[in-house]
Amino acid sequence: MEADLGDFLRSRRARIQPEDVGLQAYGRRRVPGLRREEVAQLAGVSVDYYIRLEQGRGPSVSDAVLDAIARVLRLDETEHTYLRTVARPKSRASAPASSQRVRPGLRLVLDSLAGAPAFILGRRMDVLAWNALGDAVVGFSRMPAAERNMPRQVFLEPAARELYPDWAAVAAETVAYLRLDAGLHPNDRQLATLVGELSLKSEDFRRLWADHQVKSKTCGVKRVNHAVAGELVLPYETLGAAGDPGQSLVVYTPEPGSETAERVALLASWAAAPAPAG
Repeated sequence: MEADLGDFLRSRRARIQPEDVGLQAYGRRRVPGLRREEVAQLAGVSVDYYIRLEQGRGPSVSDAVLDAIARVLRLDETEHTYLRTVARPKSRASAPASSQRVRPGLRLVLDSLAGAPAFILGRRMDVLAWNALGDAVVGFSRMPAAERNMPRQVFLEPAARELYPDWAAVAAETVAYLRLDAGLHPNDRQLATLVGELSLKSEDFRRLWADHQVKSKTCGVKRVNHAVAGELVLPYETLGAAGDPGQSLVVYTPEPGSETAERVALLASWAAAPAPAG
């Protein structure tokens, strides 16, 4: 799936006002934000060069130029890395579809986290594995195997808006991380299929995808409205799997002594209880 450098740059300069970078705003502007010639001026490149870059017709661009553009557009670290990635995409054939396997050692780590809800995400935010408490909180085992994917759950599962009280924030974060994945893997046919399906079925996804936000998923707080335990306030940490760069371990870490920690402990007892005979 091709990541659109031009759309990304246009979306970023649209959020910067001339006054923000010390320029006078002369005349009426047809679109918000900086003009292309203003970005070129501030970045120290010719207008023609910047236009060709934004149109995807430019030559291989240097780190110095990309750094200058990132400075003008006030990109954060994740956006800056994304700019470098999509400006110089690796030309490689799309790999054939294959199942993503979780290493036995990583699965043991997952199962050892008996007191913390945890799960493993793969490419395209596919849910590859989870521990018992992670399942008790999110309900992965109740999802059809082909639909165990976080963007699918957030945008196509009606109950997701009740599960996540801050659904709008969760949706935006999910799309921003998926957009980052698309930049790293521009020829992923499965990702293109997923984005196409979500765009067709969800107006919210189409709007957020067109906004070109990118964000890494390292840590944060997620609120979950659990059907049995009630509202859970769950800080989380995302740990990359060094041996499997496409996989990450997500661990929810309730604040010790909090009401959420007590409710999660009750869920852990329930999840650990043996199933009734028959």
